[in-house]
Amino acid sequence: MTTTTTDANATTTTTEATASLDTTTKTLLRFATAGSVDDGKSTLVGRLLHDAKAILADQLAAVSATSRERGFLGGEFDFALLTDGLRAEREQGITIDVAYRYFATDRRSFILADCPGHVQYTRNMVTGASTADAVVVLIDARTGATEQTRRHLTVVSRLGIRHVIIAVNKIDLIDYDQTRIEAVENDIKALADEIGLETPHLIPISALAGDNVATTSDNTPWYTGPALLELLETLPSADEDTADLEAFRVDVQTVLRPQGGLAPGLDPEEFRDYRAVAGQITAGRVSLGDEIEIHPAGLTTTVTGIDTASGPLETASAPLSVALRLADDVDTARGSVIAAAGTLPTPRRELRAEVFPFTAEGLRTGDRVLIKTGTTTVKGIVSIEAKRNLETSETEPAEVLAGNDIGLARVKLSAELPVPDFRDHGTAGAFVVIDPQTGNTLAAGIHTPEAAHTPESTEDKS
Repeated sequence: MTTTTTDANATTTTTEATASLDTTTKTLLRFATAGSVDDGKSTLVGRLLHDAKAILADQLAAVSATSRERGFLGGEFDFALLTDGLRAEREQGITIDVAYRYFATDRRSFILADCPGHVQYTRNMVTGASTADAVVVLIDARTGATEQTRRHLTVVSRLGIRHVIIAVNKIDLIDYDQTRIEAVENDIKALADEIGLETPHLIPISALAGDNVATTSDNTPWYTGPALLELLETLPSADEDTADLEAFRVDVQTVLRPQGGLAPGLDPEEFRDYRAVAGQITAGRVSLGDEIEIHPAGLTTTVTGIDTASGPLETASAPLSVALRLADDVDTARGSVIAAAGTLPTPRRELRAEVFPFTAEGLRTGDRVLIKTGTTTVKGIVSIEAKRNLETSETEPAEVLAGNDIGLARVKLSAELPVPDFRDHGTAGAFVVIDPQTGNTLAAGIHTPEAAHTPESTEDKS
């Protein structure tokens, strides 16, 4: 929390966020925005890009002209036009698809996933938020938390996103009323407790007027926390949070054996015996001399070289892509997993997961699918166990999950995979469900073997 309430957690969060302002280095933060229709999300994103000076002059001129022509806001600059790129989005005033924006300030670079707010596009919100370090959930200061707020907070909670910011928008329309903001804050805290989410940061803003977006506003002297952009500049990314806490892991993309295929200028003799396994580090850190193990080969060896596009390193950490030279010529290929010795989870033939269907047809018990995790794809059979009631956060028995539902399922696999618990290892514990006939993505899933499923399945943990 970031207001001047007497809540102990709120005071602590505000202090930590403010204190960290002086220690930021220019790193990358991936964040997503979510919110109900008409909560002002597109205006906020447009305001952020504008105030971060990430808009080109010709685009500013074009949006200014369109704003005057259409008479939006009495002809004033309409920040939403900076982000609603599709014709249907502009005509309806809603966001339909996930749009990725790239911008930077003097202190940090950002990848922003602008997610739709309408309930029928919740699947798009899952897609945008699945790789985010932080999520900004907008709510209207006049209405407070809604059913869609509960839905979005449930999604970010299930995805294990570490930093959640509640941006209470349109405070100019409530005359910057501190009492109203405190009431919203209490509702959000109760909702977060119910869902099992850590108390989010809460920032009162006006995307239209710019209050507390890039800089703190004189209109809210009772608010002592940072502005939204200031907070985003200081939050640690998931990789920074976990690089020294999680065990090293790479999903092998390919084996590099260049032989005659070298870039111009390289000495063929130098690379005659070169062999390395390449992939992106999904967790942890690796250094020269580290002992590693390889699945499914079941072998151990040591790292003798770490090559990157920028040259060799002695140490590398997530999310860098690397080529690892190993002490032994072990059998590896695309789909293999390399991890710090002794840290790979026991390979399993069944995943117990929370799933998020992407298509209108949804998922049903008995569906034969493909499961892709890391660089590995195997066959699987789905068994739906329960559907999550987003109004009560309870689960109800079900055999079918429609599009935009959230539910619990088991997936039997055709081969053993070392998939960890998503809650402990993030990306490595996630997978996608693919239609084997069309190649379309049917759903996203996160492996949560120790989470509460149905009462019957809880007693039967694998």
